[in-house]
Amino acid sequence: MTRVEARDLALSNARGRMAIGAALVLAPRLAGPMWIGRDADSRAVKVLARGLGARDVGIGLGTAVALDRGAPVRGWLEGGALADAVDLVSTLLAGNSIPPSKRRSVALVAGASMIACAALARVVDGPPVASVQAPEAALTGHH
Repeated sequence: MTRVEARDLALSNARGRMAIGAALVLAPRLAGPMWIGRDADSRAVKVLARGLGARDVGIGLGTAVALDRGAPVRGWLEGGALADAVDLVSTLLAGNSIPPSKRRSVALVAGASMIACAALARVVDGPPVASVQAPEAALTGHH
């Protein structure tokens, strides 16, 4: 995969993430049940849906802006992969409290996005800059 192809795929992922996030923020009553079923109608769950949606809008927007400006994208993609991994694990841990068809669908989307983000993060940017001094960067191999 070339850097150009990786950047195109990263932008597609970012746009999909922003669309799903916006749906959760703007219409949690419609988008939430696609993930967790009837329990999404509760006011408390709508709060969480909006928060998760805003997270994905932010990650997607950060990725898109970084791509547009020629800035490093790897960290945004890694953040997206982490968010997707937590979505996947949380959905699976919920077990039968989420209808099986919804659990499978969300697991498939979250798992595919997690794998895509993790793979793209490795190739989308050039070699890392050695001047990064944040310990968090060292944990993800940015040094």
